[in-house]
Amino acid sequence: MADKNFNPGKQDRLTVEEFVRLAIKSLRMGDFRGIHSVYSGFNEAFKKYFGQDPVQATNRLAEEKKIEIRPIKGGVLLYLPGEAPSQSRGDEALKKMGLALTEKSCQP
Repeated sequence: MADKNFNPGKQDRLTVEEFVRLAIKSLRMGDFRGIHSVYSGFNEAFKKYFGQDPVQATNRLAEEKKIEIRPIKGGVLLYLPGEAPSQSRGDEALKKMGLALTEKSCQP
C-alpha cells in the first residue's frame, strides 16, 4: 500500500476503512499501538483526503468493530481491532497496587 500516494484524481482511491487502517499503521510512534486523532495529524489528513468529518467515519468503523476507539484528552486514540488496552486506567492502577476488585466486590 505504500505506493498509493495521495492523488484526488485517481480512481483507485482508498476507502475510508483502508485509509484509517493505513493511518493507524503508519502514524504509530515507537511501540505505541494507537494514534491520537488530533496530534498525529489524522483528522486533518482525513479531511483533506475525503472532505468529510473524520469523527463520524471513525465512530461508524468502531460500531462495526473494524477499529477501536478510546477517549483521551484532546481527541481519541484509534487502534486496530484487538490492540486497544482492555482495562481502564483506574482498573490498571488498582491492579498495580494489588487492590484489583471484581465487579461483585464493588457492590454493597
